[in-house]
Amino acid sequence: MSLYIRKQARAKVRRRIRKKISGTAERPRLAIHFSNQNVYAQLIDDVAGRTLAAASTLDKGLETSGSNKEAAAKVGEAVARKAKGVSIDTVVFDRGGFQYHGKVKALADAAREAGLNF
Repeated sequence: MSLYIRKQARAKVRRRIRKKISGTAERPRLAIHFSNQNVYAQLIDDVAGRTLAAASTLDKGLETSGSNKEAAAKVGEAVARKAKGVSIDTVVFDRGGFQYHGKVKALADAAREAGLNF
């Protein structure tokens, strides 16, 4: 399967997911993204159109590189800590069209263990 077709398929799944979920100030959307080199996660209030907290492997506090399960788990913990800092404990999980498996599951489990509910 070509890269173009895979990207189109993921975009289609992502649109289908986004029709169903939306983040609010009380329960923001935990959106994740994986590139080949990095892992990104952010808490988004879709009503106000603001990002409330974000974490990625590019942050100085995370001594990890790459886009693997270990990096995803560290980003999950970091975003949960930042969420606690802005007094958020419940979120809506947006897997961004990625399968709930591997890196996505590692990030979600680490965020749950660090205190986020979803």
